[in-house]
Amino acid sequence: MVDFWVLGVAAFGAGLVDAVVGGGGLIQLPTMFTVFPNMAPATLIGTNKLASIFGTSVAAVSYARRVAIAWSVATPAAMAALVFAFLGAYTVTHVSADFMRTALPVVLLLVAIYTFAKKDFGSVHAPIHSGAREQSLALVVGAAIGFYDGFFGPGTGSFLVFLFVRVFGFDFLGASAVAKIVNVACNFAGLVWFGYSGHLIWQLGLTMAVCQIAGSLIGSRLAMKHGSGFVRKLFLVVVSVLIVKTGHDAWLRW
Repeated sequence: MVDFWVLGVAAFGAGLVDAVVGGGGLIQLPTMFTVFPNMAPATLIGTNKLASIFGTSVAAVSYARRVAIAWSVATPAAMAALVFAFLGAYTVTHVSADFMRTALPVVLLLVAIYTFAKKDFGSVHAPIHSGAREQSLALVVGAAIGFYDGFFGPGTGSFLVFLFVRVFGFDFLGASAVAKIVNVACNFAGLVWFGYSGHLIWQLGLTMAVCQIAGSLIGSRLAMKHGSGFVRKLFLVVVSVLIVKTGHDAWLRW
C-alpha cells in the first residue's frame, strides 16, 4: 500500500510537469524502478506508458479548449511520430542505444545554453512557416522525435517544445500545446508495442493514470494562467535536471 502511495505522488508530479513542459518521466520512471527493483525494465516502461498516455491526453484536451493549437503542424507531426515511434522501438531491439546515452547530456546542454542566451526565445508566438513547407517540417520533426522516443526516450517532451519554438516560431505556451498532441501519439505507439509483448501491469498503470490526470489538469491550468514566461522558466529547470540526471547515468554510474 505504501508503494502505491509513493507511486501515486510520483505520477501526480510527473503529470503536472509533463503538462507544462514535458520531462515528467524524470519523476515517474525512476520512482517505479526504485519501488520495483527486481521487475523487468520493459514491464516498468510499458506500465509507465499506460499511465502517461492518460495524463498527456488530458493535458492535450485542456490546451485544445483554451489555446489555439496549430493543427497544421500538430497533425502531420503526430502522424509521423506514431509511425516512427514504432520503428524506434523495433530498432532498439536490434541496435544498442548506448551511444545515445553518452550524447544526450551534451545535446541537452546545448539546448539549455541556446534557450538561456536568447532572452526573447519563445516569448512571442510568430509562426514563420506556412503551407506545404510547414507541414513538411512538421513531418520531419515528428518522425525524428517519434523515432527517438521509441528508441531511447528521455527528454522527448522537452525536445518537442524546443523544436516547435525554434523551427516554427511558436511561443512556449503554443509549443507546449502542440507537443502534447505529438506526445500522445508517441505514448500510444509505445503502449501498443509493450501491450502486444505483454509488458503491462494494468492495475498499477491505471491507478497511476488517475494521479497523472490530476497533475495534468493542474499543470495545464498553471501554464495557461501564467503564460509563456512561466513555461520557459520551467523548461530551463527541467532541462537542467535532465542534464544532471543523464550525465550521471552516462558518465558516472559506471
